[in-house]
Amino acid sequence: MARIIEKTNLNENTIKFVVKAPLIAQKALPGQFIILRLDEKGERVPFTISETDEENVTIIVQIVGGTTMRMDKLKTGDGFLDFVGPLGKPTDLDDLKGKNVCVVGGGLGTAIAYPQAKYLHELGANVDVIMGFKNKDIIILEDELKACSDNLYITTDDGSYGRQGFVTQVLDDLIKEGKNYDHVLTIGPAIMMKNVVGVTRPYDIPTTVSMNSIMVDGTGMCGCCRLSVGGKMKFACVDGPDFDGFLVDFDEAMNRARNYVTEEREHICNITGEVRHG
Repeated sequence: MARIIEKTNLNENTIKFVVKAPLIAQKALPGQFIILRLDEKGERVPFTISETDEENVTIIVQIVGGTTMRMDKLKTGDGFLDFVGPLGKPTDLDDLKGKNVCVVGGGLGTAIAYPQAKYLHELGANVDVIMGFKNKDIIILEDELKACSDNLYITTDDGSYGRQGFVTQVLDDLIKEGKNYDHVLTIGPAIMMKNVVGVTRPYDIPTTVSMNSIMVDGTGMCGCCRLSVGGKMKFACVDGPDFDGFLVDFDEAMNRARNYVTEEREHICNITGEVRHG
């Protein structure tokens, strides 16, 4: 049993869990994830590691499905039956020491962008961070990102905080203003990452994308996270979750993600008792 030592509601739909898991904490690197299970009947769910110390692993969870709804009811002192990791390949960051890097995240992707930006900052890279949210009420980790970046830019769709618009607009403006980025890393919704690649491709700026959001089983057995990378089939959980953004077929990945909407809705109805119509 992995014990929850801290639970914090970052906003209405986002929770931070700090879990005592020293064996994982001592080995985890940015980009890797854990798989947890609430109880013997619970589903196995992957979550990217947001932060670690010598004893603890932090994950940040958005309440969007059946398991995360159950997690919202947990409190400090409760635990997870299974908490396994670190899994997946770490993000390849060591070659970026002393380089100019931009980390671009959207929504909950901020939780994954943070350990990457922190690692790069400590490595000695020059780090700009661009984060996008729908509105100011769901902004997370602003102070943490300020501490590990040279410049932090925040956008909101409705203009309630920072710059109104999308992260791609800020990235494109910075490049046109003379920012000579050696590498861009982007983490967030697939459509956002596709559009970030659309900005960096004409400038031939190497771009790493994190495909963790399409993972389900986390071991490659379910096949739900398969995607085409450079015309070859890959699995986000075992071959990634990071890939060369210029090679990823985003349209295929996004179409496949839509295949499971009905099953996800039915799972939520089973938990909440809501009557499903249609």
